[in-house]
Amino acid sequence: MMGQFEDLRTRYGVFHYHGFHIAREPDCIRLQYDFSIDGLCEFHPVTTVDTRDIPLRNACDSPAARELVFALGLVELVSYWKCACPPVVKIHCGAPGAEEIAWWKRLWYHGLGEFFYRNGIETDLDSFLAIECDGTSRESLPGLEFERAGLSLVPVGGGKDSCVTLQLLREMGRPLYGFTVNDQHARAATFAAAGFAPERLLRTRRAIDQALLARNAEGFLNGHTPFSAIVAFLGLYCAYLVGAGELVLSNEASANEASVPGTDVNHQYSKSFQFERDCGDWLTRRPGLPIRYFSLLRPFHELQIARQFAALPQYHFAFRSCNAGSKSDAWCGRCAKCLFVYLMLAPFLPEAKMIEIFGENLLKKPELQGELQALLGNSHEKPFECVGTVEEARAALNLLEGRPERAQALLRSWNAAHNIPAEFLPAAERMHAYVSAAV
Repeated sequence: MMGQFEDLRTRYGVFHYHGFHIAREPDCIRLQYDFSIDGLCEFHPVTTVDTRDIPLRNACDSPAARELVFALGLVELVSYWKCACPPVVKIHCGAPGAEEIAWWKRLWYHGLGEFFYRNGIETDLDSFLAIECDGTSRESLPGLEFERAGLSLVPVGGGKDSCVTLQLLREMGRPLYGFTVNDQHARAATFAAAGFAPERLLRTRRAIDQALLARNAEGFLNGHTPFSAIVAFLGLYCAYLVGAGELVLSNEASANEASVPGTDVNHQYSKSFQFERDCGDWLTRRPGLPIRYFSLLRPFHELQIARQFAALPQYHFAFRSCNAGSKSDAWCGRCAKCLFVYLMLAPFLPEAKMIEIFGENLLKKPELQGELQALLGNSHEKPFECVGTVEEARAALNLLEGRPERAQALLRSWNAAHNIPAEFLPAAERMHAYVSAAV
């Protein structure tokens, strides 16, 4: 599609980030963004934050809040930019400095790595777009105020990883709110399984502008965008609203591995440690926003997290990790994500329990054998899903085939490249003691 990419860039030369609006409504905070592409159309996506049961510590439209909402727009715009990939992005509602412009370009470029790869687009960090600004400089922001409430905010995706994080924090006695982007049954169900009241779940809703869906239907470019970066900045805004001192993620060490060996194309780039560090750097440059952004599970591999999760039966029939079946609260049983989660858990749970959870033994399905080989590294690329490493898949298979000695080194491993604050580290260390014990 390289020809289409070049043709679209010639026809549609400029993407505009005009501005954003923050409206305090009776039951929610409404965020609207105003984007357009010259000669094509306008986009006005809306995100809402449900505030019915949530006491707010900080104003939704303060200077600090506006800084976070502006930044969220810089992530949100990628979904709309990609339909025509204009070579220029003009920002009319702010003027990031040169260092920050480079920061955003790096996120967009690497977050779109899968989009470029799967669409056959050859480009590079320098030339894929240029950023121009005619808004007010953001180098001299007014003082940013922040009232703390002594709690954490935890994104709840409904999968095994966020279940483990919720359990670790509950055992710590850490006060928290859960945080979701768009409602799904498994998210509320796993939060309840952790023992938290439903009014402690902060719900947000993000809607795609119909104009983008129309462009997709017309054959404009489409593909993967860094959704976890949207979760990050929307989560930071919500953390600010409730006075949470940290946004605690559930991203594992495995998220760092490329989806295409020998490249930096990574389906999970915005879950990677590189993005986590970059996000921390972005916050460090805003001393009035002392919100920490880190993953409590960064020291661990997926197989270790699966072993911990297997010991938490209260979540086994509540969790879901299947994107295809998420709307119907089901495991579709046909995708690489279902297969990978099955493979990770199978060494630690009886087959009868696995079939009760998933409906069948996915490792024996003939139509999934190609996906299994890709997970095991016998393909030129991994499935483009949030799946773990080739090493983990092979280790799980070794456990299932009675060769535990080939998996023990991985189960004992500890990824030291993490940002876990000192007061949270004992929880991760206790988990490591459990998952590293001999199988």
